[in-house]
Amino acid sequence: MPLTPETLLSRLDEAGYEISTVRHPPLYTVADSVKLRGNIDGRHTKNLFLKDKKDNYFLVTLGEDRVVDLKQLHKQIGAASRLSFGKPEKLMEYLGILPGAVSAFAVVNDAEGHVEAVFDQELMDHRLINAHPLTNEATTTIATDALIEFMTQCGHAPRILALST
Repeated sequence: MPLTPETLLSRLDEAGYEISTVRHPPLYTVADSVKLRGNIDGRHTKNLFLKDKKDNYFLVTLGEDRVVDLKQLHKQIGAASRLSFGKPEKLMEYLGILPGAVSAFAVVNDAEGHVEAVFDQELMDHRLINAHPLTNEATTTIATDALIEFMTQCGHAPRILALST
């Protein structure tokens, strides 16, 4: 059973991670986020749930304004072929979330290791990262190194690669 947003936030708090969470109307796109977020410190992210032809799945996280060439990204991350977006059914099965709520926190629900996490190197230049806490009705701010530590504890240490063009 996937964690709920409340359970995730409690788990982060109990582990001693310093976080802050802002509730807001549902955000489905980066454009929605820019219009409705208000003033939240930290680097806002976008997340791509992708698969290759061999059904290898990837969760790619990068700054909201970064651009990647999806026709070339497979070479950068070592995928077996060009990438396509993963189906919503697999998003729910592997990460326990709905489209619009994709974020690095979702790896907490992938106990079987179906999805490989990849971060754009540019994120490492920021002290704070913002991500949806398993729902697109909130944004949680966490220190970049704390997020990586949390993901690592969940068995999903992100590979950090220079992805943007």
